[in-house]
Amino acid sequence: MGIIVTIIIGFVIGLVAKFLMPGRDPGGFIITILLGIAGSFVGTWLGQQFGIAEPEGFLKFVLGVIGAVILLIIYRVIAGRSSSAG
Repeated sequence: MGIIVTIIIGFVIGLVAKFLMPGRDPGGFIITILLGIAGSFVGTWLGQQFGIAEPEGFLKFVLGVIGAVILLIIYRVIAGRSSSAG
């Protein structure tokens, strides 16, 4: 049951991040889920760097969205650099 919840929350976080940063990004359903899950890891790590030991509830969701937005920014920088090089 935990994996299903992780996938659903990852999808929602990925959707919110893509909503906050509209534009051309990779992906459909699977990429959005992976973006949200990876964003949760990045957000949790960032929270720990700022002294939040184990974020829970809404704070964990917000940090996940922040992490996913950061990943989208990194993707766009890398994709923009590779498309302008060719």
